[in-house]
Amino acid sequence: MHARIAGVGACLPGSPVGNGDLVRRGVDTTDEWIAARTGIRARHLAGEGDTTSGLAFEASRRALDAAGMAASELDLIVVATTTPDFIFPGTACLLQGRLGNVGAMAFDVQAVCGGFVYALIVAEKFIRSGSHKKALVVGADIVSRILDWRDRATCVLFGDGAGAVVLGAADSPGILSSAAHADGSWHGILAAAGQARGGRIVGDPFVRMDGQAVFKLAVRALSEIASECCESAGIPPSGIDWLIPHQANVRIIESTAKKLGLTMDKVVVTVDHHGNTSAASVPLALDAAIRDGRVRRGQKILLEGVGAGVTWGAVLLEF
Repeated sequence: MHARIAGVGACLPGSPVGNGDLVRRGVDTTDEWIAARTGIRARHLAGEGDTTSGLAFEASRRALDAAGMAASELDLIVVATTTPDFIFPGTACLLQGRLGNVGAMAFDVQAVCGGFVYALIVAEKFIRSGSHKKALVVGADIVSRILDWRDRATCVLFGDGAGAVVLGAADSPGILSSAAHADGSWHGILAAAGQARGGRIVGDPFVRMDGQAVFKLAVRALSEIASECCESAGIPPSGIDWLIPHQANVRIIESTAKKLGLTMDKVVVTVDHHGNTSAASVPLALDAAIRDGRVRRGQKILLEGVGAGVTWGAVLLEF
């Protein structure tokens, strides 16, 4: 038993918010400063009434439509998120309720920006085991609600959104190999360390980051995990059709591609128009590349993510 992607969907809330819009809102920065250091030109920000489960629902509905599948057919729902609607119940159960599914196993995965890849790996293992046949895997985050808008080193980097894929059991391999790792000794370089205690927030609830440390670790982790995944499948990096990395910073993406010996015409880059959407970034980029015709059936795609924790992982698949 194998797992193949049957459908993909995405959701970006509201209208694009450009770098100039942030300046007009009072952020101490410039369009040139942001674009030169990150490649980001715009991002989408959730409105007051938006929820993570709501964005996940829209992306899931589109993925199910693309797969030609009803929500009632799902027997597994996995949601990767760092910004759940509530402490509990889990966002996956809230999504399940909105979809009208009853009985599917549903749970959240928290691996921050590496979350979608982690969730995809988990779902694929369930299908490979034979215990489940149709899975919905979602990456969804509203990071804007945990940003300090006075901290230009972090607030200009992130956006909100959701992406979803439907996995189905198949006789031939769709996911060819996968790998994932974590190293908790690096937890301090990227964190939102606040917590709810006694009805109040204790600690710093905002995203804080050591930019240089994150950059160096991300490039090393992404290049190494890509090589590991390709080696496991017996395919050199040059043999893949598309690299779809976590969309955090164009310079990280370019450095990773260089280490793998790939030219940028084989790399999907969407960070310029939606920023770092955490767990949503990889499925958002996959959806964009499918819809504009770059990614086609039969091609080999390498998805990879790296996030706070530190977590990192990759999936090599035949679309």
